Amino acid sequence: MTDLNSVKALTFDVFGTVVDWRSSVSAEVAAFLQRHNVDADAGMFTDRWRREGYAGGMRLVRDGTLPFQTADQLHRRMLDMLLEEHGITADDAEVAELNRAWHRLHPWIDSPGGLQRLKSRFVVSTLSNGNVELLVNMAKFGSLPWDCVLSAELTGAFKPEPQCYQNAAKLLGCESREVMMVAAHQADLLAAAQTGMRTAFVPRPREAGPNFPADLTPDPSFDIIATDFHHLAAQLGC
Repeated sequence: MTDLNSVKALTFDVFGTVVDWRSSVSAEVAAFLQRHNVDADAGMFTDRWRREGYAGGMRLVRDGTLPFQTADQLHRRMLDMLLEEHGITADDAEVAELNRAWHRLHPWIDSPGGLQRLKSRFVVSTLSNGNVELLVNMAKFGSLPWDCVLSAELTGAFKPEPQCYQNAAKLLGCESREVMMVAAHQADLLAAAQTGMRTAFVPRPREAGPNFPADLTPDPSFDIIATDFHHLAAQLGC
């Protein structure tokens, strides 16, 4: 392992790395579809909501097709499209509540305790494309003990734009080399490394569900590869 004694703070991708977004949202989608007597696959609905609405929406922001929007706004934009496509009519309050399913994501079993261990030695912070309100509500819901909540919303650009990582280090009062990015997504880590951050890969094999198997072969450049947050904490001496 390379020398990591300079690391002062850990920044975490959240969706998929810290929380199980697909199972959490699919359960709420299934209940919603049942209430409206719609025979549709909740998992596929959730996959499209995430991939076309969130990931696809961020691409539209990055290429200038859309102005910068929060994750909540991107999710709602796609949810409205999906409801129209499925012929579902619901009042705005019910749709808004379903959109807030993304605020109620259950953590992976190791996340709360693992973060608490890591917090004993390091500053632990989100570094997510989710908006601040969403991340705060999710932390309250899942008992996630963040020291700080950092979001793309504070930068006005989404990861993997370099300013997201650079701004996070600056806000934490650190040099980039003093911050370790923790993620289940290799592209996120590679982008962070380009700005000088250290990297920890924590694969989550079940993150994206059966239709989109994860790439679990780590890039050899990562500083740490861990099976979960407790394993990460052990490797960092917590």
